[in-house]
Amino acid sequence: MLIKLSPSALGRTRWYEYGVRFLLGGLATVFAGVMGARFGVSVGGLFLALPVILCASATLIESHERRAKEKAGFSGRRRGQQAAALDAAGAGFGSIGLATFAAAFYVMVSASIVGAFATAVVAWVLVSVSAWWLRRKLRVTARRREHGREARSVWGRGLP
Repeated sequence: MLIKLSPSALGRTRWYEYGVRFLLGGLATVFAGVMGARFGVSVGGLFLALPVILCASATLIESHERRAKEKAGFSGRRRGQQAAALDAAGAGFGSIGLATFAAAFYVMVSASIVGAFATAVVAWVLVSVSAWWLRRKLRVTARRREHGREARSVWGRGLP
């Protein structure tokens, strides 16, 4: 599955889907605020990382992909699951990058705020993209290895 930016997807999203995202995001933010007021900003900040938006996005991505495949006359269940899983993987790698952003900013902020932001953004991009690239490279290598085993087993049995 190729990763690409598709602005046309904005037009395929129904109004209530935006409403669900907005509502869940708002509730997560309010919950984080309540937790922050009750237990301190450090704890409240942890709750801002709730995957509410990810869950809403994953279900919407799955349904869009499934509908698109079914419209073409195919079962879109597997494609929808793959698209949602790919989105979740990207969110995970982005989270690793975000942790790197926070660490880089923390280390650099005493020297310069602007420099800290610039360094943190570069660190975030490098770590997130590198993690995605590494995942892709490892998957391709694993597929080739698996394909090599299948080919050897077929040839080993004397089949053409």
